[in-house]
Amino acid sequence: MTEIDPMATPATTVSVWNIANALTMLRLALVPFFALALLADDGHSTAGRVTACVLFGVASLTDRIDGELARKRSLITEFGKLADPIADKALTGTALVGLSVLGDLPWWVTLVVLVREVGVTMLRFWVIRHGVMAASRGGKLKTLVQAVAIGLLLLPLTGALHTAAVAVMAVAVLLTVVTGLDYVARAVRLRRPVRA
Repeated sequence: MTEIDPMATPATTVSVWNIANALTMLRLALVPFFALALLADDGHSTAGRVTACVLFGVASLTDRIDGELARKRSLITEFGKLADPIADKALTGTALVGLSVLGDLPWWVTLVVLVREVGVTMLRFWVIRHGVMAASRGGKLKTLVQAVAIGLLLLPLTGALHTAAVAVMAVAVLLTVVTGLDYVARAVRLRRPVRA
């Protein structure tokens, strides 16, 4: 998930109608179509699973592009800062829950990832008056590995390829936990001077 620095540019001077926000809304609009493709024929449709993977890939790509456009062209808006994480969590959450409903991903994995995502969002709000908690390199790596893992699990893979997909998801879960703890430590450090 692309992180946007809320302090990068005054959001009030930028029109909400811009390409970065349009890509964010496209990502959000793709979520129900992605869910329908994933759950087609109770998740047993090969065409449905491939379509779901393609839609997930396109939506994930818009996440990367909209963040870069917003920063490089100074298109950061209050709407974008709110809509971007909502679109991200809607896409990832739908994918994880859908895979768990189909029995392709243990529910505990879905819960760990979603709790971490919600927790980091809450931490950012907790420290927002004391500083911006930007995405770390570990957080960016987690996002990439997580997207690859989900994309692989969406495909109707079997045998060694499926085992590889599960292994990539295991790495994603490990990065999810480690980077989540790192964000907690960073949030505490940001708040500490205020208490002193």
